Amino acid sequence: MKKISVYIIAYNEEDKIEAALRSVTWADEIVVIDSYSTDRTVEIAKKYTSNIVQLTFESFGKLRNDALTHLSGEWIFSLDSDEICTPAAAEEIRSTIESADAKDAYFIPRRNFFMGRWIKYSGWYPDYRQPQLFRRGKMTYTMDAVHESYVLNGSIGKLTEPIAQVPFKDLEQLMFKSARYSSLGVQRVARDKPNSGMGTALLHASASFIRHYLLRRGFLDGWAGFMIAFSNFEGTFYKYAKFHESRNSKDTKLEIPQSLRK
Repeated sequence: MKKISVYIIAYNEEDKIEAALRSVTWADEIVVIDSYSTDRTVEIAKKYTSNIVQLTFESFGKLRNDALTHLSGEWIFSLDSDEICTPAAAEEIRSTIESADAKDAYFIPRRNFFMGRWIKYSGWYPDYRQPQLFRRGKMTYTMDAVHESYVLNGSIGKLTEPIAQVPFKDLEQLMFKSARYSSLGVQRVARDKPNSGMGTALLHASASFIRHYLLRRGFLDGWAGFMIAFSNFEGTFYKYAKFHESRNSKDTKLEIPQSLRK
């Protein structure tokens, strides 16, 4: 049988990582890539694997590429700490890699759960991210700080059995992640749209809301769909606004009004 390695990247995920780890105990190797968590993440991970690698976070792309160097399996399965591999998905993964005509990489569908419900619309199903199952040496990641893409040298396919994801424990976590990702996204704006201003921020943010809420029928997901569209509006707006701020801050001096100096 072909050996499969699972890697999970984590930082302060004590409330989620155990479910992720428990769901992949069938794998031949589990490696946790931790960025010096300050909660119980590592303590929990040690119950499932001794392969815990500490790497300083610089960007998601770099973190994933570095993770690949610590894996030994012929096949690699990437699982995030907020994802759960279902028994059906595990069975399909195992049968796929043993197939004589297996492709080099596979997208895996995800069922996302938010505000107590399965999100069927809003662009969240089947919600493929990068190929999550691939042959060792056939795929790497781009070096983007967030929403990294991939470079594949080979063929690609899609599996049918979905894994599960609970991306946000609550609205506070949604807001925190949106703020963090908007900051990480500034680098991409600087590279791709260096002339962006506040008008661009509002235009792209509005387009993001319309795309998720109307075009992808997020309104059918109830208030959860509205919150998803609204958080995408905020995240997109602040990404461009933060770039605008960083570009102009070096030329701006903080001036305290005379009325406040008394």
